[in-house]
Parts: sequence; structure tokens; C-alpha cells
Amino acid sequence: MEVFAEFLAGIDNPEHRDRTEEVLHWVMKKFPSLVPKIAWNQPMFTDHETFIIGFSIAKQHLAVAPERAVIIQFSDEIVQAGYDHTKQLVRIKWSNSVNFSLLEKMIDFNITDKADCKTFWRKE
Repeated sequence: MEVFAEFLAGIDNPEHRDRTEEVLHWVMKKFPSLVPKIAWNQPMFTDHETFIIGFSIAKQHLAVAPERAVIIQFSDEIVQAGYDHTKQLVRIKWSNSVNFSLLEKMIDFNITDKADCKTFWRKE
């Protein structure tokens, strides 16, 4: 978690900081092969130097950014979990619980789907 220490320290609301830390820690534990890093001032995880998932915070939510292909693939499940989404990110309101099962599916999908990807982002 050391790589994310400065980012987490910058989150003023202790509840938001704890939730964000919980999610980042969960990803690191569940997917130890992913590389944690800060890029564009946001925590993210990569696999063979390709983007897998990123996170950011806003006043009302934790944003999960898995790339557009993942949002399309899991759109129905995202809505069923009670989350909003755009083409590029999923919004988990601070008052909602984190659906770790869905998060795991999205990360697994990206790892598998991007196994042969040679670029940071998908070429869509």
C-alpha cells in the first residue's frame, strides 16, 4: 500500500479514505500479480504494462474506471448493483456498499481480454 500512501493521505474525509484504502488493499490481495501505481494522480493497476483498472474519488462517490469495453460487458450487472455508470467509469456512491464480486469479474475480464494487448489502453 506504500505506493498509494500519499494519495490516501490526501483524502480529507476519513470514511472516504478508509473505503478507498479498503478497495485498493482488496485489489492488491486478490490480484497480487497486478502492478499498483499512481498515474495521472490516480491509483491504478496494470498487467504487463497495460491498464487494468483505475480509481478516483469525488465528493459523492468512488469512481471505478475499467475501460469502456468492460462497462459495456457488465452494464446490466453494474445497474443491478445499484451503481451509475458512464462510458468510461462506474460510480459507487459513498453510501453504497462495494460489490466485490462484480469488481472481481471486471478485473478478471480485463486481465483475460487484454492478455495479448501491447498498448496501455485498448485500441477501440
